Amino acid sequence: MEERRRIGRVGYEANAVMVVCDTQEKFFVHTQNVSPMGMAVHMDADAPQLLERDVIIVTDTFIMYADVKRQEKQGDEGCIVGISARKFTEDVLAYLYDRIAPEKEGQAY
Repeated sequence: MEERRRIGRVGYEANAVMVVCDTQEKFFVHTQNVSPMGMAVHMDADAPQLLERDVIIVTDTFIMYADVKRQEKQGDEGCIVGISARKFTEDVLAYLYDRIAPEKEGQAY
């Protein structure tokens, strides 16, 4: 029996920042498409090899924690990086909340 459900990617073009979790390196990227399970981004041609690295990508409307699963050079025009979404760990969530959600006096979020 053929599976009828499909999670397809849709075009999603936005400027974004990709942060490599273990080194805190930041790269400015441009998203190409997105799905609930991952996305493709365009990086500069001189981008380092990120295959199998954990990254956090921040766009204008969401944050995704992901693994880099594919990185293909596109000549001198840069490279396309395919990332696969992962669940946030408690440590990563705590890190994000500490830096994103300011504490109001006497009130924690």
